[in-house]
Order: sequence, then structure tokens, then C-alpha cells
Amino acid sequence: MKILYYGGQKSGKSKLAEKKTLELSPDKKPYYIATYDNSFGDKEMQKRVQKHQFQREEFFILIEESRDFVKEIKSDETYLVDCVSMWILNNIEESQEYFLRELDKLDNIDTNIVFVLNNLNEGVIPIDKISRKYIDLTGVVGQKLASLCNEVYEVKLGLEQRLK
Repeated sequence: MKILYYGGQKSGKSKLAEKKTLELSPDKKPYYIATYDNSFGDKEMQKRVQKHQFQREEFFILIEESRDFVKEIKSDETYLVDCVSMWILNNIEESQEYFLRELDKLDNIDTNIVFVLNNLNEGVIPIDKISRKYIDLTGVVGQKLASLCNEVYEVKLGLEQRLK
């Protein structure tokens, strides 16, 4: 089973994705793949990360992998990938084809994966090249994930609406 939670920042998507992941793995601790690259020296984000690590350690096995989370996915397990948007940002120098190839690898693995992706595609087109590439990649990756996933949920204000 592959599931996508898609929504804006602080929409509640991670909380709902965590709940769904735990439901998919009632007898065994699932894996939590954290994609945030904690090397930027952002103290506020470091506090957020530490808070999340503490909240989740009882329920998940943590894997911190900011650039190549696909290599961590094995058959017959359950994973939460939070978040795909950070993975895109961490690999921004890669081509669109790279991201699509990586996601294709996941389609062939018989395992449970719950993905979290930020909705960045409802604003204005950014003026700078790198921001445009990031927004465009997020949209393309989102479409690919939606096609691979059995279920897709849009999240707003902590409420989920099933799209697929």
C-alpha cells in the first residue's frame, strides 16, 4: 500500500500520515524516514526536529536520510517518508528525470509507504530560476506520486479529503 498526504505548511498532513502509518503496521514498529538536512545551522528548525524526534521515538524507528531515501526502502516493511519536498530541495541540482526514476524504483517494491508532500503549487510563479525549478519539481513529483499511490489525501486545517 502506498499513500500520499498532500497539503500546505502546518496543515496537519504529518500528523495524519503518522496515524495512517501506525495503522498499517499494528504489530511492528514502522520506519520513519526524515529527509530534513540539519546542516544549515537553523536553530529554530533544529528545535523543531528535536521535538519531533522525541514525539516519535516511542512509535517509529528513525532513519535520517536527506538525499537518497529510496535506498532505505525494503520489501515487507512500513515506512513514513516525511517529507518528499525536503528530499527534492536537498537534490535540487538533479534533473526531473532523476526524481521520476527514483520514484519508479519504489513502485516495484512490495511494501507500505506513506509519503508527505507540501503543496507549493497554488501561488505565483517565482521570479528566480532555482525557486521556479523547485516549485516545478514539486508539482511533477506530486503527480508521479499520485499515480503510484493507492490512496491520495489532501489536507487542510487538519482535515483530510480523499482524492484517490
